[in-house]
Amino acid sequence: MRKLTETEIVLASHNKGKLREIQLLLMPYEIKCLSAGELGIDEPDETENTFSGNARIKAHFAAKASGLPALSDDSGISIDALNGKPGVYTADWAETKDGRDFNIAMQRVWRLLEECGAPSPRLAQFNCTLCLAWPDGHDEIFAGIAPGQVVWPTRGEHGFGFDPMFQPEGYLKTFAEMLPAKKHPLTHRADAFSKLVAGCLE
Repeated sequence: MRKLTETEIVLASHNKGKLREIQLLLMPYEIKCLSAGELGIDEPDETENTFSGNARIKAHFAAKASGLPALSDDSGISIDALNGKPGVYTADWAETKDGRDFNIAMQRVWRLLEECGAPSPRLAQFNCTLCLAWPDGHDEIFAGIAPGQVVWPTRGEHGFGFDPMFQPEGYLKTFAEMLPAKKHPLTHRADAFSKLVAGCLE
């Protein structure tokens, strides 16, 4: 597994919530993070049907455009009773003509669960795949999960995406009810990141 020796990388995302989380995770390693948005790098089309496939597209695109190692994240929520949906299409479920609205996406998920009579607890997991890619085409992939359940009505003002309806396993609060310092160690992103640290940073 290749070690990251560079002190500057590109975060291949325009999602401000993801950027904040990843920047916080990288802070102890004294790695300067530039965002794709800061560098004027577009978001490539995500044409794969797996988290790892889409993570690779984004990381390699940013690495090639910047000449720096690039770290991407492809993540989403998978609901057991919906056969893993929305999964890799999580963000697509939030798309509207005016941009992404995750309230609409969360309402859709709950409506479908009600229509199929899914029993409680309505188990789900957040998935995250990180891809660290270098300009020479090499990459390393790390996958993480956060198990839990979806709840209704939504609760909490923190977080982003599906956080207001996701209650992690072993807790009574949703991710959106938790302060960042409490939430971050429990996330799918932290799980994947711990594997990246062990493989590429230590």
